[in-house]
Amino acid sequence: MIKHSVVWPGKPYPLGATWDGQGVNFALFSEHAERVDLCLFDARGRREIERIPLRERTDMVWHCYLPDATAGLLYGYRVHGPYRPQLGQRFNPNKLLLDPYARATFGKLHGSTADFAYKIGADREDLSFDWRDNGAAMPKCQVIGATFDWQDDRAPDIPWSETVIYELHVKGFTALHPAIPEPLRGTYAGLARAPAIAHLQGLGVTAVELLPVHCFIDERDLLERGLCNYWGYNSIGFFAPARRYSASGDAPAEFKAMVKALHRGGIEVILDVVYNHTAEGNHLGPTYCFRGIDNASYYRLKADNPRFYMDYTGCGNTLNTMHPRVLQLIMDSLRYWVQEMHVDGFRFDLAATLAREAHEVDRFGAFLDIIHQDPVLSRVKLIAEPWDVGEGGYQVGNFPVGWTEWNGKYRDAVRAYWKGDGGLIGDLAYRLTGSSDLYAHNGRRPNASINFITAHDGFVLHDLVSYERKHNEANGESNRDGADNNQSWNCGAEGPTEDAKTLALRARQKRNLLATLLLSQGVPMLVAGDEMGRSQHGNNNAYCQDNAISWIDWALSDEDLELLAFVRELILFRRQHPAFRRRSYFKVHSAHDGARNILWFDPDGLEMSDDEWNQGFARCLGMYLAGDAIGETDAAGRPVVDDDFMVLINAHHEAILFVLPSFHAHVRWQVALDTSQTAGVAGVRRFAGGDIFPLQGRSLALLQQPGQGSKSPPVAATI
Repeated sequence: MIKHSVVWPGKPYPLGATWDGQGVNFALFSEHAERVDLCLFDARGRREIERIPLRERTDMVWHCYLPDATAGLLYGYRVHGPYRPQLGQRFNPNKLLLDPYARATFGKLHGSTADFAYKIGADREDLSFDWRDNGAAMPKCQVIGATFDWQDDRAPDIPWSETVIYELHVKGFTALHPAIPEPLRGTYAGLARAPAIAHLQGLGVTAVELLPVHCFIDERDLLERGLCNYWGYNSIGFFAPARRYSASGDAPAEFKAMVKALHRGGIEVILDVVYNHTAEGNHLGPTYCFRGIDNASYYRLKADNPRFYMDYTGCGNTLNTMHPRVLQLIMDSLRYWVQEMHVDGFRFDLAATLAREAHEVDRFGAFLDIIHQDPVLSRVKLIAEPWDVGEGGYQVGNFPVGWTEWNGKYRDAVRAYWKGDGGLIGDLAYRLTGSSDLYAHNGRRPNASINFITAHDGFVLHDLVSYERKHNEANGESNRDGADNNQSWNCGAEGPTEDAKTLALRARQKRNLLATLLLSQGVPMLVAGDEMGRSQHGNNNAYCQDNAISWIDWALSDEDLELLAFVRELILFRRQHPAFRRRSYFKVHSAHDGARNILWFDPDGLEMSDDEWNQGFARCLGMYLAGDAIGETDAAGRPVVDDDFMVLINAHHEAILFVLPSFHAHVRWQVALDTSQTAGVAGVRRFAGGDIFPLQGRSLALLQQPGQGSKSPPVAATI
């Protein structure tokens, strides 16, 4: 080992490795460490060329400055201190550690037993100190430069009421895309290419929500089974973009170029972030970073036995957001991605965990309070997955103003309704109108509800109407993993079939579900590929499938193209009609008081009675939206007006003759959408008040009456 660096004291802030154009400042927090060594490596990351003791310590931050260091330098840390697992202390300087603030990483983790601070043996509970050095094989941190030409990049800044989210996986979206050069497929650069962006623009989505791109690690047991952590919910670096998605090897610069390209296309970038736990797992997990730097500070340990971790996440550990330095780490990370990487928002995985004070979820806790008052973070899109696996962890509807939430109750109600379950029309009415029962009580609006039918976790849309049982055999866990209660219906046959009636019913059910989603108040979220009938062959937990099971197949059948056209027209229709993207909740009025806003009708054309709302067998409902009583103004202060609409829904297997209400004189309804018909049917169907509309079994119909505020001509026949 050759010593050559000039070492200056440096500064305790900013944390991480910061190149200032002349040298690099290194700063690492550890409250309980007794000594910290900065380790420098050669350009290949194989050989440690220097080990520098950090002799300066300010406010529990160890720091130094290397005036001769440059961007591109590879480094890691070795942290000395007591190894007493039974007391929560797990220091082992034989293990090279990643910098929690590293902006880039170099190398790939291979899942060696040398990454564990204890000896791996027959007795898994014996945490005897392991003396092996893993420095050569561990990934390294890399110092990055501060220059990137953002040119005139500007955030699209799309209002929530106009937002349509598209959840996608960076690799899976372009891995099979024939119009993207093969070396770029599955990368940030691939997503930035014109064919990828053109699909998003043509579809009409306004934001991509990327599955985790923070540096993450594949679990050792998955590697041993020939699999990997495809989804990426196993983070270890909260500042570094995952290098595995980089075509160039310069992940930070490539990620920035992707964001710039998406912004140029009018599309926002939302990151799915995992701050609730790390890849180090439970008390028997490896040591990569936080555990070896300061286990007792970074993690929540059991008070009566700190050898073990509090696990509110189901992943073995929970980050200690009650510690100010851990809270600072998360806030610094979030601000970095907004200010330096130009992202437009975040979806917080298991957000209830982050809001826990002591043990209970507290909507007034430190994490939520700090974000609320932060001048940077309070202005971006904030989406909570409002649950975790701990006691009291289901918090749908309980996050504060400024937050939106994945509305799991919307997903469950809409799935169950179209599956044919009875007694749901009351619940469904709440979901169609923005879930005021969940969000109005604490001052939030319909856009607090992120409405979704499917997400990365669970059945994709095609499988939701094709399978009643999960088929996760490819995961190597004997089909034990994944949810069993999917609220799915296979339409009469499990999996692939050639029966024409079954295929037609499945296609109709997909149209029903998508139409419900895009005609509901709130913010709709689609999963990449659902608009084209993508299937995972019944796998409802494809977290470890980095292959054709998860990737989008761009070779589309005629049926796939029909569905794609249907979704494009639906999203366009939604964008053209503010009646379906309200910023405030409906105010229910009588049909005779002259201030119509929303009305509910039964198949006889009469307003729904209390008894009808409570009928356990009711499966049919009519919703009237008055375009001249929206009660909102546009950016110039002018009243927002639209056409009048009737939404008729029937989950029963038989047709229902629906009497159209006649309270409005001279009403002339035109059919804008009928899911019982495929797209492209010619002809225009019109109905007057009092006429009977033949609402087919398992179908949704949208009737439109042009009003003074019409932004577009009525759509002919079907969308």
